[in-house]
Amino acid sequence: MTGGCGFIGSHFVRLILARTDWRVVNLDKLTYAGSEERLTDAQANPRYHFVRGDIADRELVDRVFREEHPWGVVNFAAESHVDRSILDASPFLQTNIIGVQALLEAARAHGVERFVQISTDEVYGDAHGREPFYEDSPLAPSSPYAASKAAADLLCLASMRTYRVPVLILRSSNNYGPFQFPEKLIPLMIRNALAGEELPVYGDGLQKRDWFFVEDNAQGILRGLERGRLGAIYNLSAGQERTNLEVVRQLCRLMAEESGLDRGKLQQLIRSVADRPGHDRRYAVHTTRMREELGWRPTTVFEQGLRQTVRWYLEHRDWMRKVESDEYRRYYDAVYRQAWGQRS
Repeated sequence: MTGGCGFIGSHFVRLILARTDWRVVNLDKLTYAGSEERLTDAQANPRYHFVRGDIADRELVDRVFREEHPWGVVNFAAESHVDRSILDASPFLQTNIIGVQALLEAARAHGVERFVQISTDEVYGDAHGREPFYEDSPLAPSSPYAASKAAADLLCLASMRTYRVPVLILRSSNNYGPFQFPEKLIPLMIRNALAGEELPVYGDGLQKRDWFFVEDNAQGILRGLERGRLGAIYNLSAGQERTNLEVVRQLCRLMAEESGLDRGKLQQLIRSVADRPGHDRRYAVHTTRMREELGWRPTTVFEQGLRQTVRWYLEHRDWMRKVESDEYRRYYDAVYRQAWGQRS
């Protein structure tokens, strides 16, 4: 697999090691959002092997495939944050498109039996005022990130059609949970609340997302790897839509209950900031195919998953401090304090 030191990938690694007897080879570049500390518990497992490297490095990828002989590949490796793609799209094209091409070529050359591309519901574009999207809905990505993921999906499908690479694609909705890097909404709000800093919300905060607990997603991905139909696309989500503002207010309540902070003071920290360019109002997908074909459904209610997430961050404050850096502060300032490069 690739990108196993990232947020979703690390949960998937632990799930595989716990649920199967498979050997896991984790190829990861360890960018700012990747951390070996997410897998401290896996490193002592003899069935886990880490290789540091870039999926866009064709020679390295080919060597790993030649030496390890994987029967299956799950590609989590990606630049994955919309805000950063708006600031600079170049790394997204390199990893999310060129890197996927390198993996597909290696999979073809070395006879991989199953290639699972981890995609996103953002490839469908804005669902505001529309029915949730099905797997055969047209792709209409709004951000450079979503466009790069849509391109990767099309590359995978073309490789299946042209070269018979055994591909399937899983498109997930917004994930949350332990170990998420604090640039995404939920960990960012937890981090800022603990620091007594403002809680920045884009625009009116009424952008709606389907919030999906990461452990449910990992289980769905495993089901897809084991039983998914080659050439198929599967949507995964929890069917639990909330606006960003609702999530932030609920976090204020849970943070007060779990940490003893004053709920009223936390809510006073909520600030509206300049909306990001091209911001989609809503993402929503149907998961009928995943439920009916593969018998999968999520089990975590949003309130339960969010409280579990808050408790984890409260118990792992050192981890949050470790992943912050000067680069993180520059990114934060560029997005939330300088209105996308335009100082107020």
